[in-house]
Amino acid sequence: MKRKSMENSVCSVARTLDVIGDWWSLLIVRDALNGLTRFGEFQKNLGIAKNMLTQRLKQLVEQGILEVRPAADGSAWNEYVLTDKGRALQTVLVALSQWGGEHLYECAEQCSVLVDSRQRQPLRKLVPQAQDGRELAADEILPLQRTHP
Repeated sequence: MKRKSMENSVCSVARTLDVIGDWWSLLIVRDALNGLTRFGEFQKNLGIAKNMLTQRLKQLVEQGILEVRPAADGSAWNEYVLTDKGRALQTVLVALSQWGGEHLYECAEQCSVLVDSRQRQPLRKLVPQAQDGRELAADEILPLQRTHP
């Protein structure tokens, strides 16, 4: 069944999910952020079917999240490299990781934790903040329609 496109939605969450809303796409971006670049690396790490991976990579390239480049080592292979737009998704993945770590694991169950590469300390929890730095609760945030600059 074909899903409904949200590409013309006024809601930025809906538009975002239209582009990266399936788990394979976000997991590919996660792996690319972790240094994977080749089709075979993604396929092996994710255990995804080749046809599904081909489709997801194509969509991510079409959306400007990944770009295809000749392999850095000069081999005949291509590499999938994150664009600035793709790297900007790291904040989304950090938020998902932190939410999952807080809500989806039992006490004493092992889970991955994102850490600062230099100090090896967990990242500070992402929280919504006002322009003046105040942390905002869910009931202090409203959607507002505006014209994109």
